[in-house]
Amino acid sequence: MLKDVWISINSIHSYDQEDEDSLEFSTDGHYYFDGENGCLTYMESDVTGLEGTRTSVIVMPDQVVVDRDGMITSRMIFREGLRDAFQYATPFGAATMGIDTRRIRHHMDANGGNVEIDYVVDMEHTVASRNRFQITVTEKKDHEQPVGC
Repeated sequence: MLKDVWISINSIHSYDQEDEDSLEFSTDGHYYFDGENGCLTYMESDVTGLEGTRTSVIVMPDQVVVDRDGMITSRMIFREGLRDAFQYATPFGAATMGIDTRRIRHHMDANGGNVEIDYVVDMEHTVASRNRFQITVTEKKDHEQPVGC
């Protein structure tokens, strides 16, 4: 069953040893859990710089897939200890990028859960940034009103 959820995301990007940016935001979304895999979707906003893009995160036992469709189109497949290449398409052009997944931790169930991923992004085998993000999914109660974005 598809549920209305509250999604909180904390993302940290570092471009060198001393330069680190972080972004925290929360948004409404939808969540489905089939007993093994979890899938959540939400619309990006101007807070993330990806307004007009729908993001879907599919959490499976051995990998996490992040699909974006809209202003930005990409499909990133995170598998711990493995590198994967993906197309990152914007209105200004497309680029092939790589992700090297260092660590994945997740716990999802019928009520939501959390996902943590630590990975490195590269362009043409040159490190562009090191990234860590955590997503927390919480089922909305009928009487709750979201606060924030």
